[in-house]
Amino acid sequence: MIVVATDDFALYHAAVAALRDRGATFTTLEPGAALPERAEAVISAPHDRVSYRDEPVAHVTTTADDARAGVEEALGGLREGDGRVVVGVDPGDQPGIAVVSGDTVVAAFHVPLADAVPTVRAEVADEPDALVRVGDGDRLRSARIVNALDDVAVELVDESGTTPTLGRGAAGKGMADVLAAVNIARMEGEAVETRDVEPTPGEIQRIKNESRDASGGDLTIGDDLARQVALGEVTLADAVAEQRAGGDGNGEPDDEE
Repeated sequence: MIVVATDDFALYHAAVAALRDRGATFTTLEPGAALPERAEAVISAPHDRVSYRDEPVAHVTTTADDARAGVEEALGGLREGDGRVVVGVDPGDQPGIAVVSGDTVVAAFHVPLADAVPTVRAEVADEPDALVRVGDGDRLRSARIVNALDDVAVELVDESGTTPTLGRGAAGKGMADVLAAVNIARMEGEAVETRDVEPTPGEIQRIKNESRDASGGDLTIGDDLARQVALGEVTLADAVAEQRAGGDGNGEPDDEE
């Protein structure tokens, strides 16, 4: 856990905003107050004149202008102290992503599928020993993520039972996906380099139906383009544009279902 301990109003708000953007676990205290047992890093301003040298925590001093850099330094200290960074991914249309170091969740994300791989890459960029664990539940989307991480250690995890039941007040957008990603990060999987998945007829048809919705009902992409979308070779929007421009010749006429 990261602790923000400062009387600097601007730093307080900048650091809290940066920590929330990163999905990091944190709390706030008055400078010099006793730290909670779970504290592992403290962020304060230089003029706060507090010291936690006698505490087993990393102490980062920064300013409001450099708050994001200070947060990154604090998160980096957590990772160095706890060992290997493991990134869990719960695949889907908007994957949940959790960055775990030891027993600490240091960052969490809920992003569109197109942003999943760049997000994971950013989290492991400075971690040569990082491991990415991807849930196997969504065949096509998990395959797209696994295959795009060809230079990263990846495990495919049986994600059965990883999505928790959310109680009252906990049903925020993406929370279940993020918590599933945390569980996936903590489960051993099978080391893989690629995942070969051939789209089923049902999956092809689903994408064709989605293309018709995406085009406003004007057209439906053909089987070849739908297969390329399923495999992540083209986006649905690009496939619709290609079909509209002439495409692969397999599209259905406007008046057909």
